[in-house]
This record gives sequence, C-alpha cells and structure tokens, in this order.
Amino acid sequence: MAQTLKDIVIADFSHVMAGPFASHLLRLMGATVIKIEEPARGDAMRYYGEDRNYDGMAPAFIGVNAGKKSIALDLKDPEQLDIARQIIERSDVLLENFRPGVIARLGLDYPAAKALNPEIIYCSVSGYGQTDSAQRDWPAIDNIVQATSGMMSLGGEPDDPPVRVGFPVVDTLTGQTAAFAIVAALLRRERSGGGEFIDVAMFDATLAFMTSAVVPFLVTGKALRRTGNIGYSGQPTSGIFEASDGRKISLGVVQQRQFVSLLKHLGHEDWLDDPRFADPDQRRKHASELHDALAEVFKTRTALEWETEMSGDGIPCGMVRDVSEAAQFAHLPGRKVKLPISVAGLPNSETVEIVNAGFLMSEDGPMINEPPPRLDQHRDEILEWLNGSREQGLKNSRRGI
Repeated sequence: MAQTLKDIVIADFSHVMAGPFASHLLRLMGATVIKIEEPARGDAMRYYGEDRNYDGMAPAFIGVNAGKKSIALDLKDPEQLDIARQIIERSDVLLENFRPGVIARLGLDYPAAKALNPEIIYCSVSGYGQTDSAQRDWPAIDNIVQATSGMMSLGGEPDDPPVRVGFPVVDTLTGQTAAFAIVAALLRRERSGGGEFIDVAMFDATLAFMTSAVVPFLVTGKALRRTGNIGYSGQPTSGIFEASDGRKISLGVVQQRQFVSLLKHLGHEDWLDDPRFADPDQRRKHASELHDALAEVFKTRTALEWETEMSGDGIPCGMVRDVSEAAQFAHLPGRKVKLPISVAGLPNSETVEIVNAGFLMSEDGPMINEPPPRLDQHRDEILEWLNGSREQGLKNSRRGI
C-alpha cells in the first residue's frame, strides 16, 4: 500500500536540525524531499561531531536526511536561482529556516513562491517568527531558545544553575510542530484548495511543548518551582531511588491506589496507618521522611529486579538507562523504531540504523530504507524531472521524481 504522502514533493531549503527534522518526518511518510544545499560544503550538519572520518556524512546528518534527494544551488547566481524557482513551481511544499528576511532578499519569499505556484504550502521556521517584533531578527539556535523560553530554569534541583537539556530538544520539537502544520495545511488544501503560509517560531513551539509548566503560571500567576527528579505531581513517590547495585530507579507513584499497591508490594502496609502518609497532601508535607524510608527499602534489591517486579504488578517504575542501553531495550523488537540503511563509505560499517517516527500504523506508516544523499547527488535526476515536466503540466509534474 502506498504511503500517505507518496505524491507530495517538498522543496527543502532548510539546514541543520529543525527544518530537516520536519522534512525527515514527511519523508518517512512517503514524501519526496528535494534538499537544496549550498555548493561546496552543503548542509553544515554534514560535519557535526568530533570524528572527522565522518565528514560529509556525519551521524547527526544521517539521522534526519535519509532518502532525500540533494541538489547544490548557489541562490545568488541567476541561473541557479531559476532552477530553484522551477523546483518551487513543481512542488507541493516549500520549507525554509533562514533568518527572517534572508529568503526575501533572494526573491523566494511567500509572495514570490505563490506567484510561481498558487497552491504552494510555504513553511518558514525561525527563532521568534516572521511577525514584526524586536525579537524577530535575533539569531536563535537550540540552546538559546532553551534559555529564553524558560526551559533551562525548570531542570535540576532548586539551587542548581540553569541546566540545558542534553540533546537539541527545541530543534526536534520545532521540527515536529512544522511537520504537523504542513500536514494540516495539505489536508486543508485537499479539501478546499489554495496555498498556505505557515510561520513556525522555535520560541512559540517550545512554550506549547511546555504547556504543563506555562499554563499553571498563566492561571495562578505563580511560577513552578524546580523539583529535581520529583515528578510533575510533586509526590515524593515520584522520584529517583538507588538500588542495591548502585543503579537508579525512577518511581512514578502519583495516585492513592498506586501508593497502596506500592506499600503492599514492599511489605509495608502498616505505613498506611501513619497519618504522615495518609493522603497526597500529607505525603508532600512529610516528603523527606517518606523518601528516606523508601530509600532504605529500595537498597535491598537490584534496579532491574525492582523494575521487572513492580512494573509487572502495575506499579510505575523504570530503571535509569543511558542512551546506549535504551537503544537496545528489550521493548524495541517488533516496534520498527530502528530502521536499517546502507551508507557507503562510512569508516566502521556501511550498515547503520536510524530512528523511525515513533508510531506504527495498521494500513501504512513511517518507513524508509534509503541512505542520505551525497552533496549534489541527484542534480541530473532533478534537472531531468524539471525538463520533462514542462510538457506535462503542474499537476502531473509532481509525480515520478
């Protein structure tokens, strides 16, 4: 069965992470993605990382560019700019993440693209959006927006300095937001026709992602306190404990019935008669006493034993793993989370795995088995498609590349 976005063509002028991750999600659902890169070096993410043996095909680049088609264009050269215009004319979606104003100076902003293709879905990704504001032209990358959005203020213990989330979470969630908006615009176009301009700001997307922290402030006027490893509920039974082998477990007991089940499992049902632990409010007031009592119990078994036994009993519990352990978790087989692809010329192995979109579908779904492109790899194919499509008309030209 054909994938949902099989006949959709994306003209992708984006680079590094947020934009390419958006087009990666669309590619996983079957869209054709034409990656327009600058000549000579291409996307800067081709060189991310410390191991120069991967230059041109860095792991970070592989992860979000598999199956795309690359053409290198100097957009300041009139002839090559004309090729970009032809690609836009024959595409369904234009995606870009230049700083505001840059793509307008190149003559490829939304009004120009719409004049070429009235049906174009045009998505701009930037730090603070395209609307007129003092912040519009501020440069922004992932860690900057983690700072300005308040995200850095939420992690860690109350007296810790601000802490960056240890991966480009803002770029990733912004890419997901852009992909969601593009699919929504494509559905609207299918129903009623016409193009669309989508303005995605990293800052805005981050606040939306942080709804559970932002809305309580908007409602009460009180900012959330940093709680370290204590969960959103504020319960002392939603935190980190050390097991007998020194490994850590994360407990997520936030409801009264879960607390009762926990004490039964631990053999301490007598604690239910202790007024300090009688209900959630009392447990919050006496958090340190309850935490200390639980800590002694959890030191009697290994982390894996606690995880296996309590999870089996319906008690939320998980062993703290690093990324290398999570990538080999027993849950993964059958979930199609890891997709194998062959990438020629890598120093260790040409067979590698990338991460899928994170969901399964019964009829079709996200899937890819093609490598990321070498810079300008598909120039001849794309130019042939453009030349051949002139006689076929715009609708038919979106097929067959």
